[in-house]
Amino acid sequence: MHIIAAYSMQYEPFHRLIEYIMSITILGIESSCDDTSSAIIRDGLLLSNVIAGQAVHEAYGGVVPELASRAHQQNIVPVVSEAIRRAGIDKREIDAIAFTRGPGLMGSLLVGTSFAKGLATALNVPMLDVNHLQAHVLAHFIRQPDSEYNPPRYPFLCLLVSGGNSQIIKVSSYNKMEVIGQTIDDAAGEAFDKCAKVMGLPYPGGPVIDRLAKDGNPRAFTLSRPHIPGLDYSFSGLKTSFLYLLRDQLKNDADFIEKNKCDLCASLQSTIVAILMDKLYKAVKQTGIKEVAVAGGVSANSAVRAAFEEYASKYGWAIHLPRLSFTTDNAAMVAITGYYKYQDKDFCDMGKAPFARVEL
Repeated sequence: MHIIAAYSMQYEPFHRLIEYIMSITILGIESSCDDTSSAIIRDGLLLSNVIAGQAVHEAYGGVVPELASRAHQQNIVPVVSEAIRRAGIDKREIDAIAFTRGPGLMGSLLVGTSFAKGLATALNVPMLDVNHLQAHVLAHFIRQPDSEYNPPRYPFLCLLVSGGNSQIIKVSSYNKMEVIGQTIDDAAGEAFDKCAKVMGLPYPGGPVIDRLAKDGNPRAFTLSRPHIPGLDYSFSGLKTSFLYLLRDQLKNDADFIEKNKCDLCASLQSTIVAILMDKLYKAVKQTGIKEVAVAGGVSANSAVRAAFEEYASKYGWAIHLPRLSFTTDNAAMVAITGYYKYQDKDFCDMGKAPFARVEL
């Protein structure tokens, strides 16, 4: 922690006015899946956020864990160095290192964790272990220069939707989150990607479906919707329904997918969004909380964002949509989580290992 002394003689001619400003600078490291990222946050303000993707997985239609960990090893040093350079700071100004400890791919997490431990030892600064899911929620609290700052007010509900998670979370504080609904099988993002794959669309399929759906009819095809009690989700039946639709239609027309690609994408996307919003609406009714946010990779989907706008207008919700740059895996969300943990002195022991699976 650095102390900056500032004083002025102009308005205090007989006294020196000294103001001590406590400045906290956090380096964040994210390596849970296939994106290597590093960010610098000072006093909650984002100074830099660098992300290196891995195009190698496109040929396989999904993330290959072994290839991902090798790419992290190649990317992590230049990514961290670039984040420090873009932030315009010296590495000796870093007060702590926040890193994603889990959940995620174990090989990828090991690369980030090991690097964080080595750098923290070299700089003689503490470590802050970050839950990847918690970080996605707290992405709404990142401040950026020359941008309006309007974070959610506690308590709020957050719909966390990504390739591996579909959860409704009641957020009472940065470190008090309760999952009140979640998928019992597959995640919404996985449904997007798997259905895209059976249509022969490139990986990742979610953004491709979103783009094609804009030119399609969302009512062209009727797909199965789950009947799960409470606030939990299920998407495995939807995937099966979509697969059977393609199988039956392809028997009669080998070009069915190509002829109806936009309508298929629009119908699939519309069904997934309807399932997500139906349970979220029930959660708002049950809790009485109308402060509602969305986070995770699927929060970049245009139909999801449009649905939030519609529900805000129709039901008086105060909604919070993340910047598109903070929807996918990034170190800025890790750094802001570490910033709050640093203030509580919630440091991480060097002996802690990463974990592949965990809940909030």
